[in-house]
Amino acid sequence: MSKAVFLDRDGLINREAAPHHYITKWESFQFLPGVPEAVRRLNRAGYLVIVVTNQRGVARGIMTMETVDDIHRRMCRELEKADAHIDGVYVCPHENGQCSCRKPQIGLLLQAERDFPIDKAASWMVGDSDADIEAGKRYGVRSILTESLPEAVEQILGNDGGKGR
Repeated sequence: MSKAVFLDRDGLINREAAPHHYITKWESFQFLPGVPEAVRRLNRAGYLVIVVTNQRGVARGIMTMETVDDIHRRMCRELEKADAHIDGVYVCPHENGQCSCRKPQIGLLLQAERDFPIDKAASWMVGDSDADIEAGKRYGVRSILTESLPEAVEQILGNDGGKGR
């Protein structure tokens, strides 16, 4: 069983787009301060780092899944340059009410659980919205509502002595 930290993307890993807009191309993606270092700290502490993100711009025809996948490939590549890595990225491309994967539903976390043996007692959900936190609670992991991944990592690592469980 592996301990994991599930991360929302927009507003936690990268700057959010303006209200009612979406990150539709790599050139619009900007890491928030301290994110590569925070991910690297989680990696070194033995956590799986898993991104779970709602991207309803796909359902609205504003972007394609291919574009979203390209953004995630580039995001992962840039993190690797900083000696950090994401273990998995799970995307809900649906509109509200159309699926069981859109947070606060737990479908994305269940998809990750099929790919990785998750130790829920040692795992966390970190996000910047109530939907993120509700998903974490429904899934049965501790949750942190924040706009600062570095601050959340301090809390996570402080909670387990920095070594994990």
